[in-house]
Order: sequence, then C-alpha cells, then structure tokens
Amino acid sequence: MPRWGQQSPANIDHAALLSFTQYLSKCFSSTTVSQYLIIVRKVLTLAVAVGTLDKLPEFPKIRVQTTPRGAFTPTEYWRIIRTARKLQGTRHPDSDTALRRNYRLRASENTMPPDVAWAIGFMVNSFIRPSDLKTLKHRHIEVVRNDNTYLRLTLPETKSHGRPIVTLQPAVRIYQQMSKHYAAKKLAAPDDYLFLPHLRDRHYAHWVLAFYFNWVLAKLGLKLGPHGQERSLYSLRHSSITFRLLYGQGIDLLTLARNARTSVEVINNHYASTVTGEQNIALLQSRRTRQSSTS
Repeated sequence: MPRWGQQSPANIDHAALLSFTQYLSKCFSSTTVSQYLIIVRKVLTLAVAVGTLDKLPEFPKIRVQTTPRGAFTPTEYWRIIRTARKLQGTRHPDSDTALRRNYRLRASENTMPPDVAWAIGFMVNSFIRPSDLKTLKHRHIEVVRNDNTYLRLTLPETKSHGRPIVTLQPAVRIYQQMSKHYAAKKLAAPDDYLFLPHLRDRHYAHWVLAFYFNWVLAKLGLKLGPHGQERSLYSLRHSSITFRLLYGQGIDLLTLARNARTSVEVINNHYASTVTGEQNIALLQSRRTRQSSTS
C-alpha cells in the first residue's frame, strides 16, 4: 500500500493518487474505490483551505460499474413470504451457543418471529428501505381511506429525502395485523416501534429480521439471483419498485421515484435496468387504436 503516512499533503500528486487507486482496485469494487477517493478529496480540500496544500492534485477518473441488487420474481416473492409464515415460531436448528457465537443472536430470539413475514410483505408494498424497519413507529403511520385505501408514512428523513411515502393497499392489512398482535401485548402506542417493538436495541432488531430473512432464502435456495447477485432485505425494496415498473398501469418514473424517496436516475440505473422486454411483452406488442374518421 502507498505509504501515505510518510508523505505531507504537499507531496500527494496525481501519481500518488493513481497508485492509491490501483491498490484499492485490487481489493474493492469501483463504487468503493470512488467513495474512498471522495474522502481523500475532502481531506485535501481542507488542506488547501488551511494553507498546507497549494491546490488540489488531479484525481484519477473512476468508471463506476453498478451491479443492481437481485430483485425477486413474483413467484419467488410468494414462495418467500409463505415460507416465512410457515416457519413462524419454528426454532432455528443451530444451538443457542452456536447462534450466540456465530450470529450474536440471543436465546430469547432463537425462533422465527411473525415480524419477518410482516416485514417482507410490508416492504414490497411500501417501497421503504431496510433501515426504515428499525426506525418506523406507529406515530409515523396514518391509515387513509377515500377513493383509495393506503398508508401515509411520514418517516424520518433518509438520504436527503423527507417527503411522505404512500403504500399499496395490502400494506394496510399487514399494518392492522401487526397492530392487533402488539396491542394485545401493550406495544402498539404511538411511540412504539412497528417491528419487534420489545427490542430496545434497534440495530439488534434489524439484525434479527435480516438473520431470519436470510434463513428463509437459504432454505429456498434463493440467496443468489440468476446472475450471482447476493440477495438481502434490500432486494425487497428492489422488488417493490420493479413490480411497479412491470405492473403499474401508466405509472411515471418521477412519481415512483419521489414516492420511493430516490431519483429517476437511480431507478433507471439500478431498478429499471433489470426489466426486460419479455417482462413487458404485452406493452411491446400493443397497437394504437385507430380512430374512425367521421364524414
């Protein structure tokens, strides 16, 4: 590795940055290398501001190659959610000692909670990110019933996006099931968390959901996508957006992007990139209706 610690900022030039970039490229993806260079640029910008460096050196250009997270097909999604429901209350086959040592899972969480199936269905019908699972509270949720029935989610800001999210109708039923279940345990107050509310350590709560979701994927042989992409809870968000692209009637990318708290560019690069012509064969084969002329 380049000996950065033995160089002053004034000695860091384009050649040194290129050497550093080449070293990182042996171990990390282009996205990670690009992120490291962003950090270096910020440090050197500060060096210029305090007078340690006269000017910023020329930075190597990194061509970032994005690998879309593997979305699930509708058939895979139904297999996953049905398996999660079937395994509810089932003890994990590993011993308590192994779960603690290998996965940091406490004995009190050695069985599949119902929250896993709820989280799967909720994510696919609400466009939320996995990180939202650990912060979502009842006070963030409003049931709206008018011409359409949906949930309005007023979540804390994520990635500079603070607009409310509206869900699909099935999310309402899932929310009502969860509320009824936890109301019986007196864990459905406005400030109670929606998923695994009895776990005060929210990072651990997220870990429990991810652990059992991965168990479901392993049992079904769906951990890897058809192109070798490793799937995770984030694949449910990918599926949510992809399903709307495939089956939403007349939906436009701007509306979808704003509701999913992302950008049109991200949807084009990461989500729409997996949509094939065959998946929209009916649209490709459709024909405009000819308007009959009147005399």
